[in-house]
Amino acid sequence: MGLVQVNKAVGDASSSLLTVTGISDNSVYMVAFHSLSTSLNNEVLKARVTTSGTPDSDSEYDRALVNFSNLGISANRYHTNGDHWQVVENADDDFGGAQGILYLYNFNNSSEYSFYSQETVGAVSNQQAGQMGGGVHTVTEANDGFSMYNSNGNNFKTGATVVLYKVI
Repeated sequence: MGLVQVNKAVGDASSSLLTVTGISDNSVYMVAFHSLSTSLNNEVLKARVTTSGTPDSDSEYDRALVNFSNLGISANRYHTNGDHWQVVENADDDFGGAQGILYLYNFNNSSEYSFYSQETVGAVSNQQAGQMGGGVHTVTEANDGFSMYNSNGNNFKTGATVVLYKVI
């Protein structure tokens, strides 16, 4: 397995969205992100597919994951018919923000649902938590990218990075 970088978005403290596009065939793609944080502590990080480069805000996002904490707590998290995927529950810039890897499947296929699998981690003052799971966008349409934003509309800090790779 190899990776070819397709697109990269880097925060400069002026935007509340980090969007990467360029999905152009039915290959598996990977999104890697690091240092995702804003000026607000305990920020929730969310994601949407893009259609023609624009984040899709319909209510067709389903997800299920397990949240693991260094406090010895694990919890199942799930949601159906949301207007986003929640990929990191809490991220705090004082503790490195959020990191993660997501694999994207069927994004360019207009006859199938787009879905992903994830391994993410976020750290806040009282815990480090990881999430493993996935989600599906229950619309049969071609999607060309992935967009991340946060729960409060704050701008991402300088250096927050989202990279889209094609898996070869």
